Amino acid sequence: MEVDEEKPQIIAENPNENVIRERNAEIVSGGNVFYNPVQEFNRDLSIAALNVYRQRLTKERSEKALKKQRRKVKEQEDEKTTPVPEHPPVYEAGTRYEDGLRILEALAATGLRSIRYAQEIAGVRQIVANDLSRQAVASINTNIRHNKVEELIEPSHSDAMTLMYLSTQPEKRFDAVDLDPYGCPNRFLDGAMQCLVDGGLLLVTATDMAVLAGNAPEACYVKYGSVPLRMKCCHEMALRILLHCIESHANRYGKYIEPLLSISADFYIRIFVRVYVGQAQCKMSMSKQSWIYQCTGCETFTLQPLGITKPNPTAGNPQQLKFGIPTGPAVNSQCEHCGHRHHLGGPIWSAPIHNPEFVQDLLTAVQETTLQSLGTQRRIVGVLSMVQEELQDVPLYYTPDKLCCVLKLEIVPMLKFRSAILHAGYRVSYSHASKNSLKTNAPPAVLWDILRSWSKRHPVNPERMIPGTPLTAILSKECTAVYEFDELHPEANPKSRKSALSRFQENPTPHWGPGTRATIMIGDNKLPKSYRNQNKKQRHKASEQQAEDDQQDTPQTVDEHDGDVKHLPKQPKLEATA
Repeated sequence: MEVDEEKPQIIAENPNENVIRERNAEIVSGGNVFYNPVQEFNRDLSIAALNVYRQRLTKERSEKALKKQRRKVKEQEDEKTTPVPEHPPVYEAGTRYEDGLRILEALAATGLRSIRYAQEIAGVRQIVANDLSRQAVASINTNIRHNKVEELIEPSHSDAMTLMYLSTQPEKRFDAVDLDPYGCPNRFLDGAMQCLVDGGLLLVTATDMAVLAGNAPEACYVKYGSVPLRMKCCHEMALRILLHCIESHANRYGKYIEPLLSISADFYIRIFVRVYVGQAQCKMSMSKQSWIYQCTGCETFTLQPLGITKPNPTAGNPQQLKFGIPTGPAVNSQCEHCGHRHHLGGPIWSAPIHNPEFVQDLLTAVQETTLQSLGTQRRIVGVLSMVQEELQDVPLYYTPDKLCCVLKLEIVPMLKFRSAILHAGYRVSYSHASKNSLKTNAPPAVLWDILRSWSKRHPVNPERMIPGTPLTAILSKECTAVYEFDELHPEANPKSRKSALSRFQENPTPHWGPGTRATIMIGDNKLPKSYRNQNKKQRHKASEQQAEDDQQDTPQTVDEHDGDVKHLPKQPKLEATA
Protein backbone atom coordinates (compact mmCIF):
# COMPACT_ATOMS: atom_id res chain seq x y z
CA MET A 1 0.00 0.00 0.00
CA GLU A 2 2.87 2.35 0.73
CA VAL A 3 4.18 1.89 -2.80
CA ASP A 4 0.79 2.74 -4.28
CA GLU A 5 0.67 5.97 -2.28
CA GLU A 6 4.12 6.99 -3.48
CA LYS A 7 3.41 6.48 -7.20
CA PRO A 8 1.65 9.79 -7.92
CA GLN A 9 4.26 11.68 -5.87
CA ILE A 10 7.11 10.14 -7.86
CA ILE A 11 5.56 11.01 -11.20
CA ALA A 12 4.55 14.49 -10.06
CA GLU A 13 8.04 15.43 -8.87
CA ASN A 14 9.14 16.34 -12.39
CA PRO A 15 6.58 17.69 -14.88
CA ASN A 16 8.82 16.56 -17.75
CA GLU A 17 8.75 12.91 -16.73
CA ASN A 18 7.35 10.33 -19.12
CA VAL A 19 5.91 6.92 -18.29
CA ILE A 20 7.23 4.46 -20.87
CA ARG A 21 5.55 1.09 -21.17
CA GLU A 22 7.15 -1.99 -22.69
CA ARG A 23 5.05 -5.10 -22.23
CA ASN A 24 4.27 -5.28 -18.47
CA ALA A 25 7.09 -2.99 -17.40
CA GLU A 26 6.79 0.76 -16.86
CA ILE A 27 9.66 3.17 -16.41
CA VAL A 28 9.40 6.76 -15.23
CA SER A 29 12.06 8.96 -16.81
CA GLY A 30 12.65 12.68 -17.00
CA GLY A 31 14.68 12.39 -20.20
CA ASN A 32 18.16 12.49 -18.65
CA VAL A 33 18.72 8.70 -18.65
CA PHE A 34 19.33 6.65 -21.79
CA TYR A 35 16.45 4.65 -23.27
CA ASN A 36 16.10 3.41 -26.85
CA PRO A 37 12.80 1.82 -27.96
CA VAL A 38 14.46 0.29 -31.04
CA GLN A 39 16.28 -2.08 -28.67
CA GLU A 40 13.04 -3.86 -27.75
CA PHE A 41 14.04 -6.68 -30.11
CA ASN A 42 17.32 -7.00 -28.21
CA ARG A 43 15.51 -7.16 -24.86
CA ASP A 44 12.89 -9.64 -26.08
CA LEU A 45 15.54 -11.95 -27.54
CA SER A 46 17.58 -11.75 -24.32
CA ILE A 47 14.56 -12.69 -22.21
CA ALA A 48 13.84 -15.69 -24.43
CA ALA A 49 17.51 -16.77 -24.35
CA LEU A 50 17.74 -16.49 -20.56
CA ASN A 51 14.58 -18.55 -20.12
CA VAL A 52 15.93 -21.32 -22.34
CA TYR A 53 19.33 -21.12 -20.64
CA ARG A 54 17.68 -21.50 -17.22
CA GLN A 55 15.81 -24.60 -18.43
CA ARG A 56 19.00 -26.17 -19.78
CA LEU A 57 20.95 -25.23 -16.65
CA THR A 58 18.28 -26.77 -14.41
CA LYS A 59 18.35 -29.96 -16.46
CA GLU A 60 22.16 -30.09 -16.32
CA ARG A 61 22.15 -29.62 -12.55
CA SER A 62 19.53 -32.35 -12.11
CA GLU A 63 21.56 -34.78 -14.23
CA LYS A 64 24.72 -33.88 -12.33
CA ALA A 65 22.99 -34.47 -8.98
CA LEU A 66 21.60 -37.80 -10.20
CA LYS A 67 25.03 -38.90 -11.44
CA LYS A 68 26.59 -37.93 -8.12
CA GLN A 69 23.92 -39.84 -6.24
CA ARG A 70 24.41 -42.98 -8.33
CA ARG A 71 28.16 -42.80 -7.75
CA LYS A 72 27.56 -42.52 -4.01
CA VAL A 73 25.19 -45.48 -4.03
CA LYS A 74 27.67 -47.52 -6.02
CA GLU A 75 30.42 -46.78 -3.53
CA GLN A 76 28.21 -47.82 -0.64
CA GLU A 77 26.99 -50.87 -2.58
CA ASP A 78 23.51 -50.18 -1.39
CA GLU A 79 20.61 -51.34 -3.54
CA LYS A 80 18.21 -48.83 -2.01
CA THR A 81 18.53 -45.54 -3.78
CA THR A 82 17.18 -42.22 -2.69
CA PRO A 83 14.28 -41.24 -4.94
CA VAL A 84 15.20 -38.61 -7.46
CA PRO A 85 12.54 -36.40 -9.06
CA GLU A 86 12.07 -37.37 -12.70
CA HIS A 87 11.11 -33.88 -13.76
CA PRO A 88 13.05 -30.72 -12.90
CA PRO A 89 11.36 -28.21 -10.60
CA VAL A 90 8.84 -25.82 -12.10
CA TYR A 91 9.57 -22.11 -11.77
CA GLU A 92 7.34 -19.09 -12.27
CA ALA A 93 8.28 -15.62 -13.42
CA GLY A 94 8.13 -12.84 -10.83
CA THR A 95 8.93 -15.14 -7.88
CA ARG A 96 12.20 -15.40 -5.99
CA TYR A 97 13.89 -18.80 -5.76
CA GLU A 98 16.96 -19.48 -3.65
CA ASP A 99 18.27 -21.92 -6.26
CA GLY A 100 17.48 -19.58 -9.15
CA LEU A 101 19.64 -17.47 -11.45
CA ARG A 102 21.76 -14.58 -10.23
CA ILE A 103 21.94 -12.04 -13.05
CA LEU A 104 24.04 -8.89 -13.44
CA GLU A 105 23.07 -6.05 -15.71
CA ALA A 106 26.29 -4.09 -15.55
CA LEU A 107 25.05 -0.97 -17.39
CA ALA A 108 21.38 -0.66 -16.46
CA ALA A 109 20.50 3.00 -17.33
CA THR A 110 16.77 3.22 -16.54
CA GLY A 111 16.64 -0.37 -15.28
CA LEU A 112 14.01 -1.38 -17.85
CA ARG A 113 15.90 -4.50 -18.91
CA SER A 114 16.32 -5.67 -15.29
CA ILE A 115 12.66 -5.02 -14.55
CA ARG A 116 11.59 -7.06 -17.56
CA TYR A 117 13.98 -9.83 -16.54
CA ALA A 118 12.37 -9.89 -13.10
CA GLN A 119 8.85 -9.99 -14.55
CA GLU A 120 9.38 -12.42 -17.45
CA ILE A 121 12.21 -14.83 -16.55
CA ALA A 122 11.21 -17.84 -14.47
CA GLY A 123 13.55 -19.05 -11.74
CA VAL A 124 15.39 -15.88 -10.67
CA ARG A 125 17.17 -15.47 -7.32
CA GLN A 126 18.54 -11.96 -7.73
CA ILE A 127 19.14 -9.33 -10.41
CA VAL A 128 21.77 -6.67 -9.78
CA ALA A 129 21.00 -3.50 -11.76
CA ASN A 130 24.19 -1.43 -11.78
CA ASP A 131 25.11 1.93 -13.24
CA LEU A 132 27.86 4.49 -12.69
CA SER A 133 25.56 7.49 -13.14
CA ARG A 134 23.92 8.84 -9.99
CA GLN A 135 20.90 9.97 -12.01
CA ALA A 136 20.57 6.51 -13.54
CA VAL A 137 20.63 4.79 -10.13
CA ALA A 138 17.97 7.20 -8.87
CA SER A 139 15.87 6.32 -11.91
CA ILE A 140 16.45 2.60 -11.27
CA ASN A 141 15.24 2.94 -7.66
CA THR A 142 12.16 4.83 -8.80
CA ASN A 143 11.31 2.28 -11.48
CA ILE A 144 11.86 -0.70 -9.16
CA ARG A 145 9.34 0.72 -6.67
CA HIS A 146 7.00 1.68 -9.49
CA ASN A 147 6.93 -1.92 -10.80
CA LYS A 148 6.98 -3.57 -7.32
CA VAL A 149 9.97 -5.82 -8.00
CA GLU A 150 12.06 -4.85 -4.96
CA GLU A 151 12.27 -8.49 -3.92
CA LEU A 152 14.15 -9.50 -7.07
CA ILE A 153 16.21 -6.46 -8.09
CA GLU A 154 19.07 -4.93 -6.14
CA PRO A 155 20.20 -1.48 -7.36
CA SER A 156 23.93 -0.84 -7.43
CA HIS A 157 25.81 2.46 -7.83
CA SER A 158 29.29 1.38 -8.85
CA ASP A 159 31.74 1.17 -11.68
CA ALA A 160 30.85 -1.93 -13.70
CA MET A 161 34.42 -3.23 -13.82
CA THR A 162 34.95 -2.71 -10.09
CA LEU A 163 31.69 -4.50 -9.28
CA MET A 164 32.63 -7.50 -11.40
CA TYR A 165 36.15 -7.71 -9.96
CA LEU A 166 34.66 -7.65 -6.44
CA SER A 167 32.35 -10.54 -7.37
CA THR A 168 34.99 -13.16 -8.18
CA GLN A 169 34.48 -15.18 -4.99
CA PRO A 170 32.48 -18.38 -5.68
CA GLU A 171 29.51 -17.32 -3.54
CA LYS A 172 29.31 -13.91 -5.24
CA ARG A 173 29.57 -15.01 -8.86
CA PHE A 174 26.76 -14.59 -11.37
CA ASP A 175 24.98 -17.16 -13.52
CA ALA A 176 24.50 -14.57 -16.28
CA VAL A 177 26.15 -11.24 -17.07
CA ASP A 178 24.55 -8.81 -19.53
CA LEU A 179 26.81 -6.19 -21.13
CA ASP A 180 25.00 -3.63 -23.28
CA PRO A 181 27.36 -0.63 -23.40
CA TYR A 182 27.31 2.45 -25.57
CA GLY A 183 29.91 1.43 -28.16
CA CYS A 184 32.68 -1.10 -27.56
CA PRO A 185 32.33 -3.70 -24.75
CA ASN A 186 36.00 -4.78 -24.60
CA ARG A 187 36.84 -3.03 -21.31
CA PHE A 188 34.19 -5.06 -19.47
CA LEU A 189 35.08 -8.51 -20.79
CA ASP A 190 37.97 -9.19 -18.43
CA GLY A 191 35.84 -8.63 -15.32
CA ALA A 192 32.91 -10.54 -16.78
CA MET A 193 35.07 -13.62 -17.34
CA GLN A 194 36.13 -13.64 -13.69
CA CYS A 195 32.70 -13.12 -12.10
CA LEU A 196 30.84 -15.81 -14.10
CA VAL A 197 30.20 -19.30 -12.75
CA ASP A 198 31.41 -22.32 -14.70
CA GLY A 199 28.93 -22.68 -17.56
CA GLY A 200 27.60 -19.16 -17.06
CA LEU A 201 25.92 -17.15 -19.81
CA LEU A 202 27.51 -13.98 -21.17
CA LEU A 203 25.33 -11.61 -23.22
CA VAL A 204 27.29 -8.93 -25.11
CA THR A 205 26.19 -6.07 -27.37
CA ALA A 206 28.50 -3.96 -29.56
CA THR A 207 27.24 -0.87 -31.38
CA ASP A 208 30.51 0.45 -32.86
CA MET A 209 29.78 -1.16 -36.21
CA ALA A 210 31.83 1.34 -38.22
CA VAL A 211 34.95 0.11 -36.44
CA LEU A 212 34.04 -3.57 -36.69
CA ALA A 213 33.02 -3.31 -40.35
CA GLY A 214 36.46 -2.12 -41.49
CA ASN A 215 36.19 1.67 -41.66
CA ALA A 216 38.98 2.06 -39.08
CA PRO A 217 41.13 -1.09 -38.97
CA GLU A 218 43.71 0.54 -36.68
CA ALA A 219 41.00 1.33 -34.12
CA CYS A 220 39.55 -2.17 -34.40
CA TYR A 221 42.96 -3.70 -33.68
CA VAL A 222 43.34 -1.53 -30.59
CA LYS A 223 39.87 -2.40 -29.28
CA TYR A 224 39.39 -6.01 -30.37
CA GLY A 225 42.86 -7.29 -31.31
CA SER A 226 41.84 -8.01 -34.88
CA VAL A 227 42.18 -6.31 -38.27
CA PRO A 228 38.88 -6.13 -40.21
CA LEU A 229 38.63 -6.06 -43.99
CA ARG A 230 36.08 -4.04 -45.95
CA MET A 231 33.92 -6.77 -47.43
CA LYS A 232 30.28 -7.35 -48.23
CA CYS A 233 30.19 -9.88 -45.38
CA CYS A 234 31.34 -7.24 -42.87
CA HIS A 235 28.43 -7.86 -40.49
CA GLU A 236 29.26 -11.53 -40.02
CA MET A 237 32.94 -10.61 -39.79
CA ALA A 238 32.01 -8.22 -36.96
CA LEU A 239 30.41 -11.12 -35.08
CA ARG A 240 33.50 -13.27 -35.57
CA ILE A 241 35.85 -10.47 -34.47
CA LEU A 242 33.89 -10.00 -31.24
CA LEU A 243 33.84 -13.77 -30.61
CA HIS A 244 37.61 -13.85 -31.12
CA CYS A 245 37.99 -11.03 -28.60
CA ILE A 246 35.79 -12.78 -26.01
CA GLU A 247 37.63 -16.07 -26.47
CA SER A 248 41.02 -14.40 -26.00
CA HIS A 249 39.84 -12.88 -22.69
CA ALA A 250 38.49 -16.26 -21.57
CA ASN A 251 41.70 -18.15 -22.40
CA ARG A 252 43.70 -15.96 -20.02
CA TYR A 253 41.88 -17.55 -17.08
CA GLY A 254 41.80 -21.13 -18.32
CA LYS A 255 38.28 -20.73 -19.77
CA TYR A 256 36.74 -21.15 -23.19
CA ILE A 257 33.47 -20.13 -24.82
CA GLU A 258 30.67 -21.93 -26.61
CA PRO A 259 28.66 -19.59 -28.88
CA LEU A 260 24.93 -20.24 -28.53
CA LEU A 261 23.59 -17.49 -30.77
CA SER A 262 25.25 -14.62 -32.66
CA ILE A 263 22.98 -12.01 -34.21
CA SER A 264 23.57 -8.99 -36.42
CA ALA A 265 20.53 -6.71 -36.23
CA ASP A 266 19.83 -3.06 -37.00
CA PHE A 267 22.86 -1.00 -35.88
CA TYR A 268 24.44 -3.52 -33.50
CA ILE A 269 25.54 -7.10 -32.96
CA ARG A 270 24.39 -9.29 -30.07
CA ILE A 271 26.18 -12.42 -28.88
CA PHE A 272 25.14 -15.15 -26.41
CA VAL A 273 27.97 -17.42 -25.24
CA ARG A 274 28.47 -19.89 -22.41
CA VAL A 275 31.79 -19.69 -20.57
CA TYR A 276 33.33 -22.91 -19.27
CA VAL A 277 36.44 -23.76 -17.25
CA GLY A 278 38.81 -26.27 -18.87
CA GLN A 279 42.52 -26.08 -19.56
CA ALA A 280 42.38 -28.98 -22.02
CA GLN A 281 39.62 -27.38 -24.09
CA CYS A 282 41.51 -24.07 -24.12
CA LYS A 283 44.15 -25.76 -26.28
CA MET A 284 41.51 -26.08 -29.02
CA SER A 285 41.19 -22.31 -29.21
CA MET A 286 44.08 -21.86 -31.65
CA SER A 287 42.35 -24.07 -34.24
CA LYS A 288 39.14 -22.00 -33.94
CA GLN A 289 40.81 -18.76 -35.07
CA SER A 290 41.85 -17.93 -38.63
CA TRP A 291 43.63 -15.32 -40.69
CA ILE A 292 41.78 -14.14 -43.77
CA TYR A 293 43.28 -13.26 -47.16
CA GLN A 294 41.24 -11.00 -49.44
CA CYS A 295 42.16 -10.36 -53.06
CA THR A 296 42.42 -6.66 -53.87
CA GLY A 297 41.03 -7.26 -57.35
CA CYS A 298 38.17 -9.79 -57.34
CA GLU A 299 37.73 -9.73 -53.50
CA THR A 300 37.88 -13.52 -53.24
CA PHE A 301 38.67 -14.49 -49.63
CA THR A 302 40.57 -17.44 -48.20
CA LEU A 303 40.83 -18.48 -44.54
CA GLN A 304 43.89 -20.00 -42.91
CA PRO A 305 43.54 -21.36 -39.33
CA LEU A 306 46.12 -20.44 -36.73
CA GLY A 307 46.37 -24.06 -35.62
CA ILE A 308 45.35 -27.56 -36.68
CA THR A 309 44.31 -30.70 -34.82
CA LYS A 310 44.70 -34.31 -35.91
CA PRO A 311 44.37 -37.72 -34.23
CA ASN A 312 47.35 -38.90 -32.22
CA PRO A 313 48.15 -42.45 -33.46
CA THR A 314 50.66 -43.11 -30.69
CA ALA A 315 48.15 -42.51 -27.89
CA GLY A 316 46.09 -45.32 -26.46
CA ASN A 317 42.96 -43.16 -26.48
CA PRO A 318 41.63 -42.79 -30.05
CA GLN A 319 39.92 -39.52 -29.11
CA GLN A 320 43.17 -37.87 -28.08
CA LEU A 321 44.21 -35.11 -30.45
CA LYS A 322 47.58 -33.80 -31.54
CA PHE A 323 48.03 -30.07 -32.05
CA GLY A 324 50.12 -28.55 -34.78
CA ILE A 325 50.94 -25.39 -36.69
CA PRO A 326 49.72 -25.20 -40.32
CA THR A 327 51.99 -24.45 -43.22
CA GLY A 328 51.28 -21.43 -45.33
CA PRO A 329 50.41 -19.06 -46.66
CA ALA A 330 47.13 -20.50 -47.96
CA VAL A 331 47.34 -18.34 -51.11
CA ASN A 332 50.03 -17.44 -53.61
CA SER A 333 51.58 -14.01 -53.75
CA GLN A 334 49.09 -13.23 -56.52
CA CYS A 335 45.45 -14.24 -56.74
CA GLU A 336 44.93 -17.43 -58.74
CA HIS A 337 41.77 -15.97 -60.31
CA CYS A 338 42.72 -12.42 -61.33
CA GLY A 339 46.45 -12.03 -60.59
CA HIS A 340 46.11 -9.23 -58.01
CA ARG A 341 47.71 -9.18 -54.56
CA HIS A 342 46.03 -9.80 -51.21
CA HIS A 343 45.09 -7.95 -48.05
CA LEU A 344 45.60 -9.80 -44.77
CA GLY A 345 43.06 -9.49 -41.95
CA GLY A 346 42.10 -11.16 -38.71
CA PRO A 347 42.43 -13.21 -36.73
CA ILE A 348 38.72 -13.96 -36.53
CA TRP A 349 36.62 -16.74 -35.00
CA SER A 350 36.19 -19.35 -37.76
CA ALA A 351 34.31 -22.04 -35.78
CA PRO A 352 30.46 -22.16 -35.76
CA ILE A 353 28.80 -19.07 -34.29
CA HIS A 354 25.49 -20.75 -33.34
CA ASN A 355 24.45 -23.82 -31.36
CA PRO A 356 21.70 -25.54 -33.45
CA GLU A 357 20.14 -27.29 -30.42
CA PHE A 358 19.93 -24.04 -28.46
CA VAL A 359 18.46 -22.21 -31.46
CA GLN A 360 15.82 -24.94 -31.87
CA ASP A 361 14.90 -24.76 -28.16
CA LEU A 362 14.74 -20.98 -28.41
CA LEU A 363 12.50 -21.10 -31.48
CA THR A 364 10.18 -23.61 -29.78
CA ALA A 365 9.97 -21.47 -26.64
CA VAL A 366 9.11 -18.32 -28.61
CA GLN A 367 6.39 -20.11 -30.60
CA GLU A 368 4.78 -22.34 -27.97
CA THR A 369 5.17 -20.78 -24.50
CA THR A 370 4.18 -17.50 -22.87
CA LEU A 371 7.03 -15.89 -24.84
CA GLN A 372 4.85 -15.90 -27.96
CA SER A 373 3.29 -12.65 -26.71
CA LEU A 374 6.59 -10.78 -26.96
CA GLY A 375 6.31 -7.52 -28.86
CA THR A 376 8.86 -8.54 -31.50
CA GLN A 377 7.94 -12.25 -31.55
CA ARG A 378 7.31 -12.28 -35.30
CA ARG A 379 10.75 -10.87 -36.02
CA ILE A 380 12.45 -13.24 -33.56
CA VAL A 381 10.85 -16.25 -35.25
CA GLY A 382 11.99 -15.03 -38.66
CA VAL A 383 15.58 -14.38 -37.60
CA LEU A 384 15.91 -17.68 -35.73
CA SER A 385 14.49 -19.55 -38.72
CA MET A 386 17.17 -17.93 -40.88
CA VAL A 387 19.84 -18.89 -38.36
CA GLN A 388 18.64 -22.50 -38.47
CA GLU A 389 19.08 -22.59 -42.24
CA GLU A 390 22.61 -21.18 -42.21
CA LEU A 391 25.54 -23.45 -43.05
CA GLN A 392 27.25 -23.65 -39.66
CA ASP A 393 30.58 -24.90 -40.98
CA VAL A 394 31.02 -22.18 -43.63
CA PRO A 395 32.45 -18.86 -42.37
CA LEU A 396 31.47 -15.62 -44.13
CA TYR A 397 29.61 -15.24 -47.43
CA TYR A 398 29.57 -13.63 -50.87
CA THR A 399 26.86 -11.52 -52.52
CA PRO A 400 25.78 -11.98 -56.16
CA ASP A 401 25.69 -8.23 -56.79
CA LYS A 402 29.34 -7.81 -55.82
CA LEU A 403 30.48 -10.86 -57.79
CA CYS A 404 28.67 -9.60 -60.89
CA CYS A 405 29.98 -6.08 -60.30
CA VAL A 406 33.55 -7.37 -60.56
CA LEU A 407 32.77 -8.87 -63.97
CA LYS A 408 30.44 -6.03 -65.09
CA LEU A 409 27.70 -8.61 -65.64
CA GLU A 410 23.96 -8.44 -65.40
CA ILE A 411 23.19 -9.60 -61.85
CA VAL A 412 22.23 -13.26 -61.61
CA PRO A 413 18.85 -13.73 -59.88
CA MET A 414 19.37 -15.23 -56.44
CA LEU A 415 17.30 -18.38 -57.01
CA LYS A 416 19.08 -19.07 -60.32
CA PHE A 417 22.48 -18.66 -58.68
CA ARG A 418 21.51 -20.93 -55.78
CA SER A 419 20.11 -23.53 -58.20
CA ALA A 420 23.33 -23.56 -60.22
CA ILE A 421 25.37 -24.15 -57.06
CA LEU A 422 23.04 -26.89 -55.80
CA HIS A 423 22.92 -28.66 -59.18
CA ALA A 424 26.73 -28.63 -59.16
CA GLY A 425 26.67 -30.71 -55.96
CA TYR A 426 27.48 -28.03 -53.36
CA ARG A 427 25.52 -26.64 -50.42
CA VAL A 428 24.25 -23.09 -50.14
CA SER A 429 22.26 -20.96 -47.70
CA TYR A 430 21.42 -17.39 -46.82
CA SER A 431 22.92 -15.55 -43.86
CA HIS A 432 20.67 -13.73 -41.40
CA ALA A 433 23.09 -10.78 -41.63
CA SER A 434 22.30 -9.90 -45.27
CA LYS A 435 19.32 -10.47 -47.56
CA ASN A 436 21.63 -10.84 -50.61
CA SER A 437 24.03 -13.26 -48.94
CA LEU A 438 25.37 -16.39 -50.61
CA LYS A 439 26.92 -18.70 -48.02
CA THR A 440 28.27 -21.80 -49.74
CA ASN A 441 30.94 -24.48 -49.47
CA ALA A 442 31.61 -24.18 -53.19
CA PRO A 443 35.19 -22.96 -53.78
CA PRO A 444 35.63 -19.52 -55.39
CA ALA A 445 36.79 -21.18 -58.62
CA VAL A 446 33.34 -22.74 -59.01
CA LEU A 447 31.56 -19.42 -58.38
CA TRP A 448 33.65 -17.68 -61.05
CA ASP A 449 33.03 -20.60 -63.40
CA ILE A 450 29.28 -20.23 -62.89
CA LEU A 451 29.55 -16.55 -63.77
CA ARG A 452 31.55 -17.40 -66.91
CA SER A 453 28.69 -19.63 -67.95
CA TRP A 454 26.23 -16.82 -67.18
CA SER A 455 28.29 -14.38 -69.27
CA LYS A 456 27.63 -16.50 -72.35
CA ARG A 457 23.92 -15.75 -71.96
CA HIS A 458 24.50 -12.12 -71.02
CA PRO A 459 27.76 -11.01 -72.68
CA VAL A 460 29.89 -8.23 -71.28
CA ASN A 461 30.34 -5.03 -73.24
CA PRO A 462 33.60 -5.52 -75.22
CA GLU A 463 34.70 -2.00 -74.29
CA ARG A 464 35.01 -3.14 -70.66
CA MET A 465 37.54 -5.87 -71.52
CA ILE A 466 40.57 -3.84 -70.44
CA PRO A 467 43.86 -5.72 -69.99
CA GLY A 468 45.00 -6.06 -66.38
CA THR A 469 41.53 -5.92 -64.84
CA PRO A 470 39.95 -8.82 -62.86
CA LEU A 471 37.18 -8.91 -65.47
CA THR A 472 39.58 -9.75 -68.29
CA ALA A 473 41.62 -12.23 -66.24
CA ILE A 474 38.57 -14.21 -65.12
CA LEU A 475 36.49 -14.17 -68.31
CA SER A 476 39.46 -15.02 -70.53
CA LYS A 477 39.42 -18.55 -69.08
CA GLU A 478 37.15 -21.23 -70.48
CA CYS A 479 34.27 -22.76 -68.54
CA THR A 480 35.14 -26.11 -67.00
CA ALA A 481 31.54 -27.35 -66.62
CA VAL A 482 27.94 -26.74 -67.70
CA TYR A 483 25.66 -25.21 -65.07
CA GLU A 484 21.90 -25.36 -64.85
CA PHE A 485 20.15 -22.00 -64.35
CA ASP A 486 16.67 -22.61 -65.71
CA GLU A 487 15.57 -25.63 -63.68
CA LEU A 488 14.84 -24.52 -60.13
CA HIS A 489 16.43 -26.84 -57.58
CA PRO A 490 14.00 -28.06 -54.86
CA GLU A 491 16.24 -26.61 -52.13
CA ALA A 492 16.94 -23.32 -53.89
CA ASN A 493 13.98 -21.57 -52.24
CA PRO A 494 14.44 -21.97 -48.45
CA LYS A 495 11.56 -22.71 -46.11
CA SER A 496 11.76 -19.34 -44.38
CA ARG A 497 11.30 -17.60 -47.75
CA LYS A 498 8.41 -19.84 -48.77
CA SER A 499 6.67 -19.16 -45.46
CA ALA A 500 7.10 -15.40 -45.95
CA LEU A 501 8.68 -15.03 -42.51
CA SER A 502 9.84 -11.64 -41.32
CA ARG A 503 13.50 -12.30 -42.10
CA PHE A 504 15.01 -8.90 -42.91
CA GLN A 505 13.54 -5.82 -41.26
CA GLU A 506 12.77 -2.36 -42.48
CA ASN A 507 13.88 0.64 -40.42
CA PRO A 508 12.03 0.33 -37.09
CA THR A 509 11.33 4.05 -36.58
CA PRO A 510 12.35 7.41 -38.06
CA HIS A 511 15.80 8.60 -36.92
CA TRP A 512 16.58 5.16 -35.44
CA GLY A 513 20.08 4.22 -34.41
CA PRO A 514 22.36 3.85 -31.39
CA GLY A 515 21.00 7.09 -29.95
CA THR A 516 22.58 9.77 -27.79
CA ARG A 517 24.05 9.19 -24.35
CA ALA A 518 21.79 9.95 -21.37
CA THR A 519 18.83 10.72 -23.62
CA ILE A 520 15.37 9.28 -23.67
CA MET A 521 14.95 8.33 -27.32
CA ILE A 522 11.20 8.98 -27.59
CA GLY A 523 8.82 11.93 -27.95
CA ASP A 524 8.85 15.11 -30.00
CA ASN A 525 12.23 16.19 -28.65
CA LYS A 526 13.99 13.00 -29.73
CA LEU A 527 17.49 13.50 -31.11
CA PRO A 528 17.59 17.30 -30.89
CA LYS A 529 21.30 17.30 -31.67
CA SER A 530 20.75 15.10 -34.71
CA TYR A 531 18.07 17.48 -35.95
CA ARG A 532 20.45 20.43 -35.61
CA ASN A 533 23.28 18.65 -37.40
CA GLN A 534 21.21 17.06 -40.15
CA ASN A 535 22.51 18.26 -43.56
CA LYS A 536 24.68 20.77 -41.70
CA LYS A 537 27.33 21.04 -44.42
CA GLN A 538 24.77 21.29 -47.21
CA ARG A 539 22.88 24.05 -45.40
CA HIS A 540 26.13 25.94 -44.74
CA LYS A 541 27.09 25.77 -48.42
CA ALA A 542 23.61 26.88 -49.45
CA SER A 543 23.77 29.89 -47.13
CA GLU A 544 27.18 30.89 -48.51
CA GLN A 545 25.91 30.55 -52.07
CA GLN A 546 22.86 32.66 -51.23
CA ALA A 547 25.09 35.38 -49.74
CA GLU A 548 27.21 35.45 -52.91
CA ASP A 549 24.10 35.69 -55.09
CA ASP A 550 22.73 38.55 -53.00
CA GLN A 551 26.04 40.41 -53.29
CA GLN A 552 26.09 39.98 -57.07
CA ASP A 553 22.54 41.32 -57.33
CA THR A 554 23.44 44.48 -55.34
CA PRO A 555 24.07 47.51 -57.68
CA GLN A 556 27.50 49.09 -57.37
CA THR A 557 28.82 52.64 -58.05
CA VAL A 558 32.28 54.21 -57.97
CA ASP A 559 32.93 57.30 -55.91
CA GLU A 560 34.46 59.96 -58.16
CA HIS A 561 36.74 61.29 -55.40
CA ASP A 562 38.42 58.17 -53.96
CA GLY A 563 37.45 55.39 -56.38
CA ASP A 564 35.86 53.19 -53.69
CA VAL A 565 33.11 50.83 -54.67
CA LYS A 566 29.90 51.53 -52.81
CA HIS A 567 26.87 49.25 -52.62
CA LEU A 568 23.55 50.89 -53.24
CA PRO A 569 20.42 49.49 -51.64
CA LYS A 570 18.39 47.26 -53.89
CA GLN A 571 15.37 48.99 -55.38
CA PRO A 572 12.09 47.14 -55.17
CA LYS A 573 10.73 45.95 -58.48
CA LEU A 574 7.75 47.91 -59.75
CA GLU A 575 4.86 45.88 -61.01
CA ALA A 576 3.01 46.96 -64.09
CA THR A 577 -0.37 48.49 -63.42
CA ALA A 578 -3.34 48.06 -65.58
